Amino acid sequence: QVQLVESGGGLVQAGGSLRLSCAASGRTFSSYAMGWFRQAPGKERDLVAAISWRGSMTYYADSVKGRFTISRDAAKNTVYLQMNSLKPEDTAVYYCAAHWSSGSWLGRRPDEYDYWGQGTQVTVSS
Repeated sequence: QVQLVESGGGLVQAGGSLRLSCAASGRTFSSYAMGWFRQAPGKERDLVAAISWRGSMTYYADSVKGRFTISRDAAKNTVYLQMNSLKPEDTAVYYCAAHWSSGSWLGRRPDEYDYWGQGTQVTVSS
């Protein structure tokens, strides 16, 4: 069992930055691939970025490439999402998710992940 707690969301103006954190507890964090998803009102939950269990592989949605960076700190059992050059269309609830995996696995769909945090709201004003 893995417990995930997100933090770092808030209100920011367009062009600004935020860093989201996802603190994990429970089973060995380093054995899990991690993903950041987001869901805007009335829309599906979509993958924003993912990172493999050792951090050697990453994936980014086209909409955030060059602006967002996913990283993990095994010593702190935490995964981060650095978000720069934020746009109003980035407004959503952001969730972190975990899936037990070794190797270069990077899940793209929500149903591929086993554990979820409660979400943190990100609002970007124009």
